[in-house]
Amino acid sequence: MTTTFIRGVDGFELKGNNGTVTTVGTFDGIHLGHQEIFRRVRAESEKTGRDAVLVTFHPHPKVVVNPDDIPMLLTTIEEKEKFVPDFFDGRVLVLEFNEQLKNMTAERFVKDILIEKIHTKKLIVGYDHAFGKDRCGNIDALRKLGGEYGFEVEVVEPIIIDGEPVSSSRIRRAMLRNRYPEAIKLLGHEYAIYGQVEQGIGLGKKIGYPTANIKISGRKLLPPEGVYACWIQVDKEEKNGMMFIGQNHFNPLARLSVEVNLFDFDRDIYDDDIIVFPTQFIRENKRFESTDELVAQLEKDKNNIVGIINKGEKDANE
Repeated sequence: MTTTFIRGVDGFELKGNNGTVTTVGTFDGIHLGHQEIFRRVRAESEKTGRDAVLVTFHPHPKVVVNPDDIPMLLTTIEEKEKFVPDFFDGRVLVLEFNEQLKNMTAERFVKDILIEKIHTKKLIVGYDHAFGKDRCGNIDALRKLGGEYGFEVEVVEPIIIDGEPVSSSRIRRAMLRNRYPEAIKLLGHEYAIYGQVEQGIGLGKKIGYPTANIKISGRKLLPPEGVYACWIQVDKEEKNGMMFIGQNHFNPLARLSVEVNLFDFDRDIYDDDIIVFPTQFIRENKRFESTDELVAQLEKDKNNIVGIINKGEKDANE
């Protein structure tokens, strides 16, 4: 796939001469519902030869529209740039969501952006999509505007799992209620945590379990606190490991930390970018009375995770 990110619409140029097939949304999580929309856009693009365009926003619209109720993010803008190309082939326009965009009517958004800038000939959106001031640009309004401005509207019905539509808010609820496997099921892919490796207190190295401490966005929604089996991407390497999320009670700063112990890895990666994929919850966070007690538990955790990895490899080869 070839995916290009563009900040703002001024850098957009039409490649073909028959317009674009476009989708618009926040797409937080890139979940199964989003993936179906992307599949429809790709199919339409291949059928018609039109450019495929995805329009999204940064920051999350609620930061401006309702700052007292801002959701934690399943996918930060940096993560979107890394992972959207796995699911979408085309150009991604990232629009700054500000007061001007907040107050733009749906018709003005359609005319100024979708038509004049992006040359939309077909708009593909989810069943509950709405945009424009006060979210007045609902499906009925879009179809009416499509008739006036010459574009077709295709609505993608929800993906239903366990009797309910898949949605970003449903996934957030699952994460916050310690239902991590459910969240992964609804996402349809492994959850990713992206950040830069920063200096920690150095305890892990002293006790034989060196960890990479990850500096993450303050808006990132983390899985429930505890220890996880995980795999890690650093540079072009992929490694298995174990991840800890929570307050390290030996850390005098008493703050939430995300740290990973990479198996069979011995390299200085301070200030490097790293992506962690927690795959399975192992145990809850707990307080240890001594570092010896902590080391004994870490050994059990690692043995447990290595057993899971070995079983997975054995099952894959059978």
